[in-house]
Amino acid sequence: MGQLMTTRERVLTILKGKKPDRIPWLADLSYLATYLNDEKIMPDKYLMPDHEAGLHKLHRDHGVGFYLQGYFPYRTSYSGDIKFTEESTKSGPDTTSMTTVSTPFGKMQAVWEYVYSTHSWGPKEFMIKDVSDLKKLRYMYEHMHFEPDYGLANRRVEEVGDNGIVLCYIPKSPIMELIALQAGIETVSYMAVDDEDELNETLAVMEKKFDEACEIVLAAPGDCFMSPDNLSSEVIGVSLYNRYAKAYHQKWCKRFKDVGKYSFVHLDGTIKPLITELCDAGFDVIEAVTPAPVGSVPFEDIRALMNDTAIIWGGIPGGFFHPSVDDESFDLFVIDLLHKMKTDGRCVLGVADQVVPHSTLKRVARVEELVEQYGYY
Repeated sequence: MGQLMTTRERVLTILKGKKPDRIPWLADLSYLATYLNDEKIMPDKYLMPDHEAGLHKLHRDHGVGFYLQGYFPYRTSYSGDIKFTEESTKSGPDTTSMTTVSTPFGKMQAVWEYVYSTHSWGPKEFMIKDVSDLKKLRYMYEHMHFEPDYGLANRRVEEVGDNGIVLCYIPKSPIMELIALQAGIETVSYMAVDDEDELNETLAVMEKKFDEACEIVLAAPGDCFMSPDNLSSEVIGVSLYNRYAKAYHQKWCKRFKDVGKYSFVHLDGTIKPLITELCDAGFDVIEAVTPAPVGSVPFEDIRALMNDTAIIWGGIPGGFFHPSVDDESFDLFVIDLLHKMKTDGRCVLGVADQVVPHSTLKRVARVEELVEQYGYY
């Protein structure tokens, strides 16, 4: 065997359409880290005053390549007659956060809750209740401004080094910003029927502003960009996607490709039929792909839904890292997956989509051992 490649070299080799020495293995350990920190069981050597340094060490020590860790390389500010009020309350270990936005057209209010038992945030009340709120939301976005903030990107280029790639986020597509963060799928669906003109006007305002942020990301340090839309086909199917999101994705995939950068989009859960449209939009990587038995499609059938060039990134359901899956079953699943990935030839092994709470670092480290045994071409 000749000179072994680094994780970074393996990923860039695949991105360039060539074959590396073995399947690369990269994962986002942020959710697991949140659990370990919440429960105060994070090993002391990763409890550094500098959280970023501890995170990098956690990845390296367990043989995990670094790439995700959501990062928007810009600062956001607002002008005009707009005011934000934040209020947080505690109920036992849980935290409720209420945000009120005052505009000349009235107020909007959102409530999100951090549920300790799940170690995650979720919405209790979205900002947008119905189509009458869209005028207020447009005012907020019209008065939004962005400035470059490349400090963390520059630092990661230096610190990630050979252990991965540096990836920056663009904003969500306007329709997914509404669905995931501002209104929810039910409200968006009603608005599309009740007053599509009002919805389209709002999406146009959002896109104009988000384009400004995308230009900043375009010039940021790093190899790749991520559209963090958190897509799944049971939330936004082909009809909604083609109507509201595809053109936005096509535009920015092309712009980043023109400057030599690679495009990622997050798709997990139910991948069929949306994965076909995402490939057609021009994405280089479909990330967090979840195969059966957790996802909707067996791994060996996924490529038939795609083009020949897009990279399948993911494969190990996050729940498989939990102790409820025994060691032998975990090993057999990963070994079988590696064989299928080698047969495909355009794959990166990752987590679909997060290593869940109560998982062990030992299980995480086991993946690198298996890839070393079974992952070479």
